[in-house]
Amino acid sequence: MREVLGEHETAITRDAAIQRFEFSFELGWKAIQEAARGEGIDCASPKGCGRSAWRLGWIDSETGWLAMLEDRNLTVHTYDEKLAHDVYSRLPEHLTQLEAIAVALPAEDT
Repeated sequence: MREVLGEHETAITRDAAIQRFEFSFELGWKAIQEAARGEGIDCASPKGCGRSAWRLGWIDSETGWLAMLEDRNLTVHTYDEKLAHDVYSRLPEHLTQLEAIAVALPAEDT
């Protein structure tokens, strides 16, 4: 995601960034879900897992998580040029949040 956001915005790079965001968000909430299980918490949805991550201190902003979720839902279910540009403009902030989650989650026992 970081790599494509470093490129000049074109329709192709914008679409690629949005697709990578969708994949990254899915991976992020499922990683939270798995880590939460390790804490004895069962969260079954992106919204619920975001709330759990916030309560556990894994994310700094529940509002930021919900904004990411909203953008993910918009891009998955709707597509138009203005929406794509609007979401693309928010991706650097979403990337920062996703990277912070990756650092904050407890390490998996091996």
